Amino acid sequence: MGEEQLGFDIPGEGQRRLAPSAKATRKTPGTGRAQSAPEEGAEPRKLQDDEIFDYISGGDKVVKHTPMEEVRQRIARALVYQYGIDPRDMRADFPLQVENRKTGRKSRKRVSIAIFEHGSIPEGEEPKREDIRRIVVIKPRPSDSRTVSKIRTFARAKEQVDEVADLMHAAGPECLYGMWTDDKDLYFIRRDPNRFEDEYLPLANWPRGDATLFDVQGNLSSLGIMRSADETMLRFAFRRCHDFIHGNEGLPKDAAFWQFLYVLFAKLHDEKLMREQGNDPKFYVDTSELAALAKEDAGSPAVAQRVKDLFTEVKRAHPDQFTEYDRLTLNDAALTFITGELSTYTLHGTSLDALGTAYQELVGENLRGDRGQYFTPNVATRFMVELLDPQLDETVLDPCCGTGGFLRETLLHVLHREWMPNFGRGLSAKRKAELETEHRPDLARYARDRVFGLDFDPFLTRAASFGVMMLTEEKGNTFQVDSLQFPRMGQHQPGYQAAMKHRDRIHPGQVDVLLTNPPFGTDIPVTGPTLELFRVDESGVRKPKSVAYDWSRDKADGSLKQGKDASSLPPERLFVQKCVEWLKEGGRMGIVLPNGILSNPGPDDEAVRRYILDECWVMASVELPIEPFVVGAGVNILTTMLFLRKKTEREKAEERLHGSGNYPVFMAVVEKAGMDRRGNQLHVRNARGEYEWRDEYEDDDIYVKSVVIPRRIKVRNKVVDNDLMDLRERPEDYDRPNVHDEYQRFLKEYGHELPWRKGETA
Repeated sequence: MGEEQLGFDIPGEGQRRLAPSAKATRKTPGTGRAQSAPEEGAEPRKLQDDEIFDYISGGDKVVKHTPMEEVRQRIARALVYQYGIDPRDMRADFPLQVENRKTGRKSRKRVSIAIFEHGSIPEGEEPKREDIRRIVVIKPRPSDSRTVSKIRTFARAKEQVDEVADLMHAAGPECLYGMWTDDKDLYFIRRDPNRFEDEYLPLANWPRGDATLFDVQGNLSSLGIMRSADETMLRFAFRRCHDFIHGNEGLPKDAAFWQFLYVLFAKLHDEKLMREQGNDPKFYVDTSELAALAKEDAGSPAVAQRVKDLFTEVKRAHPDQFTEYDRLTLNDAALTFITGELSTYTLHGTSLDALGTAYQELVGENLRGDRGQYFTPNVATRFMVELLDPQLDETVLDPCCGTGGFLRETLLHVLHREWMPNFGRGLSAKRKAELETEHRPDLARYARDRVFGLDFDPFLTRAASFGVMMLTEEKGNTFQVDSLQFPRMGQHQPGYQAAMKHRDRIHPGQVDVLLTNPPFGTDIPVTGPTLELFRVDESGVRKPKSVAYDWSRDKADGSLKQGKDASSLPPERLFVQKCVEWLKEGGRMGIVLPNGILSNPGPDDEAVRRYILDECWVMASVELPIEPFVVGAGVNILTTMLFLRKKTEREKAEERLHGSGNYPVFMAVVEKAGMDRRGNQLHVRNARGEYEWRDEYEDDDIYVKSVVIPRRIKVRNKVVDNDLMDLRERPEDYDRPNVHDEYQRFLKEYGHELPWRKGETA
């Protein structure tokens, strides 16, 4: 997070280069912030475990890694990417002589981050107090509690607002903007420059570095002033909105999620009308309404009514997605708070990766299943999609789609592969968002024609559909059916008829690529008529191969012996057979299975393995560590990602004629997936236990005095210890061993030996 940044290169303004760090450090008096002492020709010194590079100084300084510093480094990065503020205009721990406006007593305090007039700090000189334009007060994040905690509104944050106001007053009359945050609560403040006496008012958000684009007296939501959201700030805003509904309004977490989602789609709809029809915005909070919030928490009836009207329009525009039971029941206070949090962001111009990540975080925390559904960690979901690499003309199905992680990752993968140069690497955040917006209609067509999800849980299928809609602006093809019964049973299920309209895509034998993580566990057994579907085909003839029997071993030779019809089976065994049946000949599948199915010596599990080997070629087997499921799903379970290709009838005939032959199979055990059991990021260390670092570049555009300046930021990051490093996130010169690259090397070396690639060149 905050342990990067070595230098900032701005074209046309000269270059600022890092003086190599010395082996010793000195402390800036009174700050407690260790500063590296430059030494000509010396290599950058190795950081201690409790140190990080300072983002604000461009990596010239090393600071202690404290909870408060962690928040400061994250906010400093957001100031650059979200607000276009030049880091050379920032100073950390800037001292001010502060006078208590009530008692008159003076004391010396330090500003967490002081932001100065652009270009006002001469090289090698100290900045001047009178040049401060913005002030940020940062506190360490409070400890998480299992109890419901309320979000403090502006009216209830007098102590926090006064702290910022005192510092702004001490900075002088040209300091117009303030911010207070502890990574949970966040307040934006502005000074009214038109009053003789200081008055500090709430602000929906800060303006960008070019404040001339921001009219604090007018409407706070227009395409002229809304900005793309930095992923950190967007996730922060989403979380605060949900927590406000949950904590302040008393709704359960899942109910709070749906209510927030309704407001979010009202926001997206408002942007669409502004963009396509030139309508005036409705999703906004003006300054008079914000001023009222500073005095009481009642909220604005006018704001609430505008949002409700927008949601009514959303329901009218998408009658197949919303029903009469979808009602926005939040009160005026909640609707005003959420509108204030989101109104200054343009979600349509925000990176779809950032939007998808923020959405996924909310979904995972609030819609955990209770039927054995373990939501697949994103690190595994993205890897599986990248390895199978779905094409534009291939149908993709997840029959246990849950909240739609595989569906969203498929869409993002295709978007970046097809319409982004080099997976979007090297593009500025602004240019990347522009390309995504340009190709969103293409992505919507692909989603409409080729991407499908099924699940038995109505809430999860809706969440999955909404997730697709957020990326494409069109309803996702997710249907509430029992996948083990579809399409031969379950005609009464709510999504059956809608799913049947796509029979040419998702009937058994029609699917090109199947990605899924089925529910696990003997505590949710499958019984009754459903089992007969796995033993008998539609014409009433017994299937030649099935797992739905009791299995034992022959006493003479220990071979597998089929017994009577099974009366009860755990779902994961049946899902293996069902998924194979769904694939067309030559179709590809990635499935997450508990390790027991692939390793237990018992006859029931061996029968599943035998079925797989009879019906499919094994492309790859990749065992996951336990940490991703502990962090992402809250369960301790060892799993394997199994990748299969369905055999053609010709290939089966050749096997019957010539016998099954040996072929190479790619197998890997993932030791590190980028995180520990607590979700902390893991980094690579060398043989001496020291962190390894990588010099990289990030490109972005910032606003300085109404001019857009392309900027390349040189950063120095710890190397993430992740054997599943995905294609979109990895640097161009990434050279760490990882499973994806090893699989490509395996194909290059052994591809000519793979049965399904006979006749292809290596």
